[in-house]
Order: sequence, then structure tokens, then C-alpha cells
Amino acid sequence: MCLTHATTPVYIYIERDRERERERERNREMIMENCREEVVLSKPLLLPSFKEEQQRKCVGNAFGSSLNARERKLVCVTSGNSYLSSHIVRELLAGGYLVRVTIQKEAVDFGVMNELLRDEEMNQLESVVVAKMGDLDSLCDAFRGCHAVFHTSSFIDIHGVSGYSEWMAFLETEAARNVIEACCRAAYVKRCVFTSSLLASIWTDDDRTGIIDESCWSDEEFCRDRKLWLAMGKTAAEKVAWSKSQEMKVKLVTVCPGLLMAPSFPNAHTETSVPYLKGGRMMLQRGVLATNDISKVAKAHVHVYEEMDYGACGRYFCFERVVRRLDEAIQLENNLKMHGQLSGGGNLPSSTQETDGEIQISLSNSKLAKLMLRASQRSSCKQSSLIAA
Repeated sequence: MCLTHATTPVYIYIERDRERERERERNREMIMENCREEVVLSKPLLLPSFKEEQQRKCVGNAFGSSLNARERKLVCVTSGNSYLSSHIVRELLAGGYLVRVTIQKEAVDFGVMNELLRDEEMNQLESVVVAKMGDLDSLCDAFRGCHAVFHTSSFIDIHGVSGYSEWMAFLETEAARNVIEACCRAAYVKRCVFTSSLLASIWTDDDRTGIIDESCWSDEEFCRDRKLWLAMGKTAAEKVAWSKSQEMKVKLVTVCPGLLMAPSFPNAHTETSVPYLKGGRMMLQRGVLATNDISKVAKAHVHVYEEMDYGACGRYFCFERVVRRLDEAIQLENNLKMHGQLSGGGNLPSSTQETDGEIQISLSNSKLAKLMLRASQRSSCKQSSLIAA
């Protein structure tokens, strides 16, 4: 993150008035003195003091950076205080990208983000911008000049199942619409990597047979009838994102991860797991309860973005394993303190169990597996070329 002095707090200036933005371009110093909204974010500082020349180059706001986005590939990650976003930010920084992050509530969200990212990672950020998901203009300001937008989530469900309601599902959909439109209006390159969910593909009122892949969609009415609000919100939001991206000519890819694990099975992340696992017993019975390591999900997002240069498009299921055995389900629910909610106390209907105790698998992630293989081969070729040079 751009800092002026290592002994002073970081100031992030948020300016939503477009007329003032134009004035700021004509006279930057004047506008900084009269900036309408100033947000002060305090955090531990590890960097040494900047020299005067470096100070002039560092800008901690959404409206400008002396670093050319075309050269450094500036990207924006929404909801930087979310569990997944923080891992995507980490992967992008490790890849040399210039990263801008949005949050919605500066006092609370910045503190959470500061806990998820290391101090040195916080200091590497181009800026942290307060941008409400329901405010199109603030999203435009946040995305201005970016090569891509990584939209991970519109809400951080700290209250679990009770915290993600039907109303939140509606707001999630409206936020998706705003993100795509802002990406079209303000981004330097109209690209969006949109995080959806496997939940957007597995819920229907019929007993599907065979393989469930990216061509499958959840039934919103089925989700509504069973109060599967997160599944309904993710399904509706992704559909709106696809429709809006076609209308606005935004190049979109969606990543649909399963249950996020921290860092490996059965260590699930509680805050993201509770809303995901509403209806978990039925998922287990149907053989569609899939999980993935959070770091691998983050890597998949970055690889999918980079492969857009080589034709990556559409949806990508992202999971590592399917919970197939009763003992695995019990391990998972015990870790989450959801005793009996997945396994039913060990009394699963016999029709869902094979003779060896396994549950039938019906999910396919072959599309992402092929992309990751191509990305790995491409990386190996680049490294070989560098060595040869």
C-alpha cells in the first residue's frame, strides 16, 4: 500500500463527486485539500520512510496512481475482508500484480482484513477503497483503470445461516449487476472473474443421474421453497452477471467452488461453512458435497484470469474432493460443531450408501483440471525459455 511516512497513519481519500474528480486532475493539490470524504485507516507500519521522490509517486486512493496500470496490470478485488478474497489478494501479490482492494465499512472491514493479511502484504496494496456494493458510482471509482475485477462476495455472513436471508440473496443479485456495469464503465480492460458457487448448480427437485457439470443450474424455486438462501442468491447473482456481461460486453468467467477448507479436510472455515451447509445432509445423500483447500481455490481464480488471454471462458467447477463416506461426514460435522446435522447421527438412508459405505459421486471438475494443466505447461515453457536465454 502506498504510504507517505512510516510513522504516520495511512490516509485513503474517497471522492465520489465526478466534478471534483475532473478538478483534481487539473489541480491535484487543491482537491486533496478540499477532499469531501476522508477515511483514516490505522495499522502497524513496517516500511522505512519514503524519500521525497517516492512520496510523490505514492497515491493511496482510487483515483490515481503514478504506476501505469497498463504496465503493472492493476487489478481490483472486492470484499477484501472476506476469507477467500484475502487468499486471492495474496496470490495476486505473489504474482507481481498491483492490487487494489474494496471494503464496505472502513472501521470494521479494514480491521478484519488486517487480521487476514500479513503486514507486509497490507503494505504492498495499491490502495484500499471504501465502495458500497449498492452504489454504482463508488464501484466505478474503485474499478477505474483496472485490467480486471475479481468479485468474490457481496456479503460476509458472520452470523451463519441466520445471517444470510432471502433479502441478502436479493441484494447479492443487485450487487452482481452493479459490479458488471461498473466493470464496463470504468475498467481499463473489461474483464471480470466472478466467484459463484457449486450451490448454483446442484439443487433441483429431480433426482439427477450421471454427471453434474458446468452446464447444470440450480432451480431457484426449489431453493426458495427450502429456504436455501445462499444457494438461491449465488444462482440468481451468477445468472444476472452472465446476462449483464453480454449486454455490457464485459468478458466474464465464473469460478464455482465447493465448501472452502482451512487449510485441509476436515478443517473447514466456520463462517463460510455454516451457510453453505444448509441442506448439507441432502448434499451428502446425493453425492454432491464437495470441498476444496482455500489456497487452491485462490490459485484457480488467478490461473483462470491469466488463461483468459488464451481462450478461457464460461464457468469452472472448483473442488478437490467429494465427501463420500459416512466417517468423513462425521469428521466434518464434528469439526464444525454441527453434530449429526450431516450424518443424521449415522442413520443415512441405505439407498445413499454403497456396500463399502461410500456415496455415489456425480460431479465433474474436468474443465478446470484441463485449464490448470495448460497453465502449468505454459509456465514451464516460459521458465525454460528464461533459462535458455
